[in-house]
Amino acid sequence: MKVLTDNFSIYWHGFLGTLELTVVSAVLALLLGVLTASFRVSPVRPLRAFGTGWVTVLRNTPLTLLFFVVVLGLPRFDIVLPFFTFAVLALGCYTSAFVCEALRSGINTVPSGQGEAARSLGMTFGQTLGTVVLPQAYRSVVAPIGSVMIALAKNTAIAGSFSVVELLGTYRTINELGYSILWTFVWIAVGYLIITLAISAIFNLLERRAAVSR
Repeated sequence: MKVLTDNFSIYWHGFLGTLELTVVSAVLALLLGVLTASFRVSPVRPLRAFGTGWVTVLRNTPLTLLFFVVVLGLPRFDIVLPFFTFAVLALGCYTSAFVCEALRSGINTVPSGQGEAARSLGMTFGQTLGTVVLPQAYRSVVAPIGSVMIALAKNTAIAGSFSVVELLGTYRTINELGYSILWTFVWIAVGYLIITLAISAIFNLLERRAAVSR
């Protein structure tokens, strides 16, 4: 406990950094994921091609490499942003590919007759997707997206290598102060466990509510 009590402010600062990075990146990932999933099922071929390319490239690119591309590549185009923003862009874009595929799998579970009926009533593609298909797909994608968000929380650890304040990065400061590296990592693991269990609880609640409304 001495490692925790003596360095609580350091742990707390890192914990809040990881939490903030997770929440902001999750919002970006969900927005981009919904948009890309819409492209993937769109009747417009260029949009489908873009969505497919986005998912294929990001799902098959190591996240660390994506961090390097964002942090080192964007400034070459005179796009200079805080490291926190760079980290959010890397994490949000990377995670959006997995959110997209989870949503697309949910959309595929909705009977095609639902969309055909909506179109026969004169609804546009956007109206059909937003008011008919996605609300039904939501019930089957809550759990997969929850797993993606848990993975996102753990992936934030990479941001510490790019000058972003987060939980894993606290081990450097605490180790320099001469504390046991083993117990330093134990309390870091506890911090990640708190965050991932909270995410799991939120999505379990959403899943139960979706099951009740079915």
